[in-house]
Amino acid sequence: MERLEDIIAAHAGREGPLLPILHDVQAAFGHISEEAIRAIASALNLSRAEVHGVVSFYHDFATDADPRPQVKLCRAEACQARGVDALVAALDESVRAQLGTVYCLGLCSAGPSALVGDTVHARLDPTTLSELVEQTK
Repeated sequence: MERLEDIIAAHAGREGPLLPILHDVQAAFGHISEEAIRAIASALNLSRAEVHGVVSFYHDFATDADPRPQVKLCRAEACQARGVDALVAALDESVRAQLGTVYCLGLCSAGPSALVGDTVHARLDPTTLSELVEQTK
């Protein structure tokens, strides 16, 4: 709880602090708990419904902890042409990661690419992606 208070205090006085606080809480705890929603709402003088509405609107925020590594595959045309579907199939079989997608990671010439945790990786194949997921655990 002290860490949550520190995160909220770090954004005190900032204009539009809700999203930066939510991002920091998500990064620190891996999810945004009901307790965090209550504390953030109280600190920002918002209702819990307002904070919960923002958390539930954005796909990157989670209300439940999930210990699996997060993998976001680039689904832009270049990565699709370079075989991202093979990566989807490989991860679907293993179910060892939270699988998501992003429209473009900006590595079109080096696809298929993915965001594993906070790091972008390019020129992936099913084997290298599986190794990255294992290393992230």
